[in-house]
Amino acid sequence: MPHQPIGADGEFIEVNFMLLGSLMAVLAAAAFGLNAATVRRGVLTATVAQGMAITVPIGVPLFFLAALAMGSLGALFEFSSKAVALLVAAGVLHFVWGRYCNYRATKAMGGNAIIPIRQLDFPLKLGLAIVFLGETLTPLKISGICLILLGGSIAIRPGRFHQALESDSDPVPAPESVSAAAAASPTRAPAFMPNYAEGYTFALLSITGYGVSPLFIRMALEDTGLGVSLAGGLISYGAATMVIALMLIKPGQLAHVLSIDRKSTGWFLISALFVAVSHMFRFMALSVAPITVVAPIQRSASLFKVLFNWVLNRRHEVFERRLLAGILVSVLGGVALTLSTDFVVSQFPLPDFIIEIIGWTWP
Repeated sequence: MPHQPIGADGEFIEVNFMLLGSLMAVLAAAAFGLNAATVRRGVLTATVAQGMAITVPIGVPLFFLAALAMGSLGALFEFSSKAVALLVAAGVLHFVWGRYCNYRATKAMGGNAIIPIRQLDFPLKLGLAIVFLGETLTPLKISGICLILLGGSIAIRPGRFHQALESDSDPVPAPESVSAAAAASPTRAPAFMPNYAEGYTFALLSITGYGVSPLFIRMALEDTGLGVSLAGGLISYGAATMVIALMLIKPGQLAHVLSIDRKSTGWFLISALFVAVSHMFRFMALSVAPITVVAPIQRSASLFKVLFNWVLNRRHEVFERRLLAGILVSVLGGVALTLSTDFVVSQFPLPDFIIEIIGWTWP
């Protein structure tokens, strides 16, 4: 996209940072989409604890090597105590709490079905950014939020929430019915039966971790630069790994983690690589661009998730038309949130009263 004429050099640099942050956010979304599909394969035959024990600690050496390559390891000793505290809190919230809840939801009802629910973390992020970072709402952002909420309502079948609230049991078919199905079609696995009660519960809980952590990261890394952001990510991953290590002290927990089968281990290792790469781009994006730019672009991860799930997990996912329509509407909402008023005005001939309306900001 060509730059618009900018008067001050500082403003020109700011636009470049916005474009750089947007590119980083797109790359983060693509890597996260592939990560989500590989996680789905991993949790088919492994537990959430086993997946966490693999995917969280691997982030430490990956971020260490990335920070070393960028020459930014020295920045570890330059963060203020407040910034370190924020990065530690972000790591525990995102990589431990948020990831645990996300894995539980994915295992229960598949990666596709939780996408519209997970979209709800953006209004939380935006609200926190407005209150604590001084970012603003515009009519475009408001329309984007409305589309995200509409997408969620489209994706959820009537009565599904009612079913989730009333059902306390996993709706997987009884062993007899599974055996009968397998006998009738021995070469085909039984159809995936989502557990909506568990899935919706943990998808909503994951929002609390995924929604708050970007605020802490942005407050700690604002305007620090790409290399320094990798050092910040190393602190966050290190804090999360320490929490995982403490969990493994529980009697029998380490033995349980080590009992994971090789196939699941392979999928979790692939997932760990792509989720670490995703977060590298995410930390770098948040270091040069505001949450209201980065977070909406990352909504495109939903499309990547569906694409990679279709390739890798066709028999283990839900691909209902209603769900796919809801995902599409939610992603369009994310796109609306990424559009700046200046860009829309410069690209489309609009009446003056429309320009005045979309130029409104709050607060």
